[in-house]
Amino acid sequence: MFSKLSAVTLGLCVAVSFALAQDPTKVEPTHYKLDFENDHVQVVSVHYGPHEKSQMHQHPGGVVVTITEGHLRFTDERGVTREVFAKPGEARWFPALRHKVENLGDTPYNAVYIGIKSAARNVSQANLPAADERMQRILAAVLASVQR
Repeated sequence: MFSKLSAVTLGLCVAVSFALAQDPTKVEPTHYKLDFENDHVQVVSVHYGPHEKSQMHQHPGGVVVTITEGHLRFTDERGVTREVFAKPGEARWFPALRHKVENLGDTPYNAVYIGIKSAARNVSQANLPAADERMQRILAAVLASVQR
């Protein structure tokens, strides 16, 4: 007999699996690598080889910092496409979005995505912890590669 508790448990498991499946570091580990995460941000290295495509995935709202030039096509969950020409050192804000990406260029595209978690919206600057050593190394590497 299939009890009400079993149905709720199964539904919860499916919902959690669906949510995790949209995390780019889980769905697209070839293109997205988690560099740092805490309660406030998720810092992800982005790499697409020439003409590579991703599956549908989701990001929290955040800032992407472009490391190498890129010509990209973004397709959202409704099928709406947008082409972007990214320049090294450029930073762009993106709202939370669910999309897939295609590198239209003949060269690799690299960037860093800094996703803002919802808990961070309620935290004042004074309450933020100082950057730890690992985060300082990541930021230094990003800045060094952008300045090249």
